[in-house]
Amino acid sequence: MIVASRKPLDEIIEIIGDYEKVLIAGCGTCVEVCHAGGEKEVEILASQLRMKFGKEGINKEFLSDTVERQCELEFIEPFLEKAEDLDAILSMACGVGVNFLADRLDSLPVLPALDTTFYGATEEQGVWTEKCSGCGKCILHLTGGICPITRCSKSILNGPCGGSDGGKCEISADVDCAWHLIYERLKALNQLENIQAINPIRDWSTGLDGGPRKMVREDLRL
Repeated sequence: MIVASRKPLDEIIEIIGDYEKVLIAGCGTCVEVCHAGGEKEVEILASQLRMKFGKEGINKEFLSDTVERQCELEFIEPFLEKAEDLDAILSMACGVGVNFLADRLDSLPVLPALDTTFYGATEEQGVWTEKCSGCGKCILHLTGGICPITRCSKSILNGPCGGSDGGKCEISADVDCAWHLIYERLKALNQLENIQAINPIRDWSTGLDGGPRKMVREDLRL
């Protein structure tokens, strides 16, 4: 899931600026799970903004609505239908949702209310840990399901480095050495031969810094 956190109220107020009629748009998938932008969080933010501007005697109108996902066209239709009567949309989705809405609303500002952080997993209630960087070349079958790009502080593909000690990374005693974890996992799987394989240097020119990536499944297109 994509993990995000809400921007501070003062920053959101600054982002809203002079817009008078704003729809606060929630997303009911990833950011709802991490309690950043679901229906409950949308209503809380709407109430805070109404109270803030109401106390200052500033005339602004805040509407609120939440859809299942802001990254698919079929779900954002309610927002598109309301667009003509708005000055702006304040999206409480991840950056993907903000981009997706903005691409379809050329004349209406779409503003971010969240800071998107990483792809993560729920470790326990209220705790999310980054597990994937979306690098586009997955080698988890060679590393026991543990990602060295994300979970190694140096993103080393052929580790470990010389800075690990007692299974911990040199940057902090609280950070596990990813390659120590990989070794122990491969040992448990009886696949230690995998750690001897040399992973080639990545060609990042076709990856994260090569412009926006796209995946097309021709068998699913209409």
